Amino acid sequence: MSVTFMRNARMHQLKIAALLCALAAGASGEALAQATDKPAAAPAAQSKGFTPPVPVGQTNNAPIDSIAVVVNDDVITRNELTERVRTVVQRMKAQNVQLPSEADLQRQILERMIVERAQGQLAKEMGVRVDDTQLDRTISRIAEQQKMTVQQMRNQLEKEGTTFAAFREEIREEIVMTRLREHEVDAKINISEAEVDAHIAAEKAAAAEQFELNISQILVRIPENASPEVIAQRKARADEVMRQLRVGADFAKMAATYSDASDALKGGEVGWRTPDRLPPVFAEALSKLKPGQTTAVMKSVSGFHIIKLVDKRSVAEAQAAASVQQTHARHILIKVTPAVSAADAKRKLTELKERLDNKAAKFEELARLFSNDGSAGKGGDLGWLYPGDTVPEFEAAMNGLKLGEVSQPVETSFGFHLIEVMERKTEDVSKEKARNAARNAIRERKLEEATEDWQRQVRDRAYVEYRAEDLKETK
Repeated sequence: MSVTFMRNARMHQLKIAALLCALAAGASGEALAQATDKPAAAPAAQSKGFTPPVPVGQTNNAPIDSIAVVVNDDVITRNELTERVRTVVQRMKAQNVQLPSEADLQRQILERMIVERAQGQLAKEMGVRVDDTQLDRTISRIAEQQKMTVQQMRNQLEKEGTTFAAFREEIREEIVMTRLREHEVDAKINISEAEVDAHIAAEKAAAAEQFELNISQILVRIPENASPEVIAQRKARADEVMRQLRVGADFAKMAATYSDASDALKGGEVGWRTPDRLPPVFAEALSKLKPGQTTAVMKSVSGFHIIKLVDKRSVAEAQAAASVQQTHARHILIKVTPAVSAADAKRKLTELKERLDNKAAKFEELARLFSNDGSAGKGGDLGWLYPGDTVPEFEAAMNGLKLGEVSQPVETSFGFHLIEVMERKTEDVSKEKARNAARNAIRERKLEEATEDWQRQVRDRAYVEYRAEDLKETK
């Protein structure tokens, strides 16, 4: 049986009574923490329906916060629930999502809050923390992704009714929950080679039934608001192109001469497309052709089209022909910690780069001495990297380097890096790439299932007591 369920019932009630009194008195977060640590002898709190006394100077008509639900040694108050409901309703309306009934919405949100509170308590027990420096860096990256400054993002949030302080804590909780999940769920997921083989076989079977079309086009555009006479003239022009094609004219030359499409000077080359990326009437006409053949003149809202089927292949063939560029790189990582600020890390790497530029030291020697990464013992060598193996900031910087070139300090979520590209190669890696893709797909599916199961277990282990009849859990 869980330790939580073995708590002394009377002591638990006394703690909650102290919280009630603190809430009624408008206590600060520090007062609540003290009330939690020091049980108060308040016999009246043991009876159901206990109402805290009205503090001096406060009228009976003033709003008083109260406990909605007890979750282990913590509580969710009515005010917290009301504020969360308000925020969710606001977001759903902004996204034009139809709202459920008030009771159903409150029940769903309260259950989510119970799970979050239980997970938060578990994170504290395990020592998972996110300090303000890490939080500020994450918020800065969020703002960059939204193509705005932190202040602009703050203004937008407050305009939408969300305080920046509340947003910061929401992001902090998300980071904590992500790290907790990585420890509790991600690390425990195993994928066998047999599962990978089965996934690839299923994908191949599906891909064998799908195909891609390599097409070129000639477009005779119809001007906007064209008169019937102009439309007839454009149709005659398309028919003349079609006549010349039938007597042997080169399609690419005709496209460069007559087509109004942006790809005209490339011989009308459109490239590979799956049928679902084409207008249905075009896809149907192309399905009846063999490579090298052209459609009849077809009309669309843009004008008159003549499309040539250059080639056709199965999706499986396209996948087999794939090749990617691999990069052999090494790096020196300086992590940002409470003892090492971002400025310190960047300054240190700038000094190391100067030593490298002046040939005063070797990269591998500096990596062994200063890098905070597990690759330090190998002189910072990361081996051969595929696209997607590293975080986007690292990959973008790495791809912009020449062979033997050392980057300026590059910031990522891990800290600051000096990166050197040692080698590059392009080769057919379809088999290994397919296995990696299959492994990722299986992991994603398993992760979703395992996360849901873990959240259920955390919820089931928690002591939950509903303090109001209208909030009681429905079975």
